[in-house]
Amino acid sequence: MGITLSVLAATALAVAPALPDTTPPSTISVTVDSSKHVVVLRSGPYDLMNMPPMDHATMDMGMSHDTPVQHFAWPVQGWLRGFRVSLADGHGHPVSRHVMHHMIMVNFSRRQLVYHASERLFGAGTETADVELPATIGIPMGPGMDLGVYVAWHNDTGRDLKDVYLTITMPYLPANQNPRPQNALPIYMDVNLTVGGSNSFDLAPGRSEHSHEFTLPVGGHLLGVGGHMHDFGQEVRLEDAETGKVITTVKAELDKNGQIEGVSRKLFAIRGAGMRLKADHRYRVVGIYDNPTGESIINGGMAHMVGIFVPDDLAEWPGIDPTNPEYQRDLASLNARGAETDGHDSMHHEAGHMDHGSN
Repeated sequence: MGITLSVLAATALAVAPALPDTTPPSTISVTVDSSKHVVVLRSGPYDLMNMPPMDHATMDMGMSHDTPVQHFAWPVQGWLRGFRVSLADGHGHPVSRHVMHHMIMVNFSRRQLVYHASERLFGAGTETADVELPATIGIPMGPGMDLGVYVAWHNDTGRDLKDVYLTITMPYLPANQNPRPQNALPIYMDVNLTVGGSNSFDLAPGRSEHSHEFTLPVGGHLLGVGGHMHDFGQEVRLEDAETGKVITTVKAELDKNGQIEGVSRKLFAIRGAGMRLKADHRYRVVGIYDNPTGESIINGGMAHMVGIFVPDDLAEWPGIDPTNPEYQRDLASLNARGAETDGHDSMHHEAGHMDHGSN
């Protein structure tokens, strides 16, 4: 399990020459297959210019072909179970997932638990596996919920790619599901989050640690967790800030060069109700890095833990406060994506990457 639920990354993006504008603006379509209980979203076409590979020394200037947020209305009553992502060209030929740096699904109709920001329903990166929750739990969804999806592309295949389409298949449980699943929602905990801004940080040489304390407005049970880190990451852990006890840890999975390949996942609810978290209690999320390069890596670090959380009372989940400054900054950062164009894909400074879930 471990639905990918991710959050607020900001990477300074270098401007590169755009491809000739030969395609129409990308569009989005949503269909429902009630027999298979899936909602299918298709977006495109996208023209993806070839870009140089990212490297450790230039992580703060990583290039990404950024798209605006595309809004759509969630069409069915029920519970979301997960997602599957695929890419193809205009002829239906598969395109490597490697060109998709990350994709984020935002629910503008519900806020996050820890932050005054729109819910990041799920997200996926290059290395993120498809996700499907067991039928005993699900994320409650209602028709008309305002959702939005955006993508940051990084095509370093060595050639330009034209007419690329993104398909997201989202299995759901219908409203008449019997027995009814538990209501579960994404939870996101970041070590260095500025809502509407950046959650990246510089990596000093050697071992370093970054942390953030928070309290929850409602208690409940954590059913499973994953996380997100960058190269040279070691682990992300959740601690009880009042006792110092380590509650849970996820480990970075690195190749021999220290490059990130994934982050482990943990499932607590195989037996019992999961990991208990209390309202109005101080918790701490901690990210550990070990940078062997001998030099600082500007904006090279990012660390957050994400998971599935069953609140004690869903009615106590905090509502959106449109007057809250954090919420306004978050909304402004999302609305600004692609604003300098007339609807076509753009190169844009990203300040709103929320990756709900795990790699």
